[in-house]
Amino acid sequence: MPDFKPARRLRPLPSLLPLIACALAAGLAHAEAPCRVAYDIGSSGIRAGASNSAMTTRAGIDYLAALREHGSLETSIAPTIAALDEPFRKRLFDTRCARAGGGFSAWRLALQQDVGKLMPALTAIRAATGVAVIVVPQNVEGAYGYRGARRLLGNRLATSHVLDIGGGSLQIAGERSTFGDAIGQKLWHQQVCQALGRPGGLPCGLSPMTNNELAAVRALLATRLASVRASLGGPVTLTAISRPVTHGVAPAVERLLGKPAGQGRLSQAELGSAIAQLAGMTLADTATRLGIAPAYAAYLLSDMLLVDGLMTASGVSDLQVAEVDLTNIPGLLSDDTAYRWADNYGCYLARLAKDGLAAYASDTASCYGRTPAGPQPR
Repeated sequence: MPDFKPARRLRPLPSLLPLIACALAAGLAHAEAPCRVAYDIGSSGIRAGASNSAMTTRAGIDYLAALREHGSLETSIAPTIAALDEPFRKRLFDTRCARAGGGFSAWRLALQQDVGKLMPALTAIRAATGVAVIVVPQNVEGAYGYRGARRLLGNRLATSHVLDIGGGSLQIAGERSTFGDAIGQKLWHQQVCQALGRPGGLPCGLSPMTNNELAAVRALLATRLASVRASLGGPVTLTAISRPVTHGVAPAVERLLGKPAGQGRLSQAELGSAIAQLAGMTLADTATRLGIAPAYAAYLLSDMLLVDGLMTASGVSDLQVAEVDLTNIPGLLSDDTAYRWADNYGCYLARLAKDGLAAYASDTASCYGRTPAGPQPR
């Protein structure tokens, strides 16, 4: 997917301490709220939903581009604040609902790169909107994905795990085991461009690619995915549920190999044949042959190599394909831990600054009575 243009550069965010003082001004309002609103804040934007409403909203914000171009999420904070407030300006959700946001791949990356820059951004969002953004660990996101896929697919989900490839991260998620890493579609493509020294901006042109280059990329991916089998344990079967496969890899393989469309299954042998064909084409040839825009075609070869590597690493020779409109909203709405941290956001921020992602799994009960929650929803 092509990157969105980053928002205009903002003035520097205020220092952390005054904002924390503002954010800790009120009592535990969320604990008594009659409903919940959840914000799924991914690498490419925000989706929002509520426990007492069938309505959802979305906004496109390219957080990965902000990180890549500016080294922080600072330029994305103003559009984030606007997007978080929009459902309430439009009266789509009850203003009495407790609010929590899940910050996923881009937010984990921002935490890893510079926690000092992320903290004032999180505090500013809370002070402006009443929304506590919790940086959600990868394994928790994986659990959200599996439960969401099970709810949407029911008996059609006949595999032990689901493969969910996002823009910044991916999960192989099952009921009892999960593997995840920050090599979603966009970040993996960026790594391949860098490894092969491809010039130009992102997305770069990967094809044509020589056999030696293919081998180098596969070796890079094998190293990155070396812990997959140990993480998942036992035999694994996979259903791919996200758009890079359902709208990209699977239909491209069908067209390249002359298969009937919509078979719902992809073998690794077929994928290997398609990779061999695609690697010999130019980007223009790929776009013309498959009838897709060059901006989308640019990601196709790296996507195929990623899926092929994941199948190898997990020991899966056949991949089931089932398209679902999966978000992290249902998982976040049912996540009591996230809303307890929203009630104790000052304590959460202090632990996040000290312990990183481990803050999520720490004891929220020890915060009660010591650290007020933050402003009540407006």
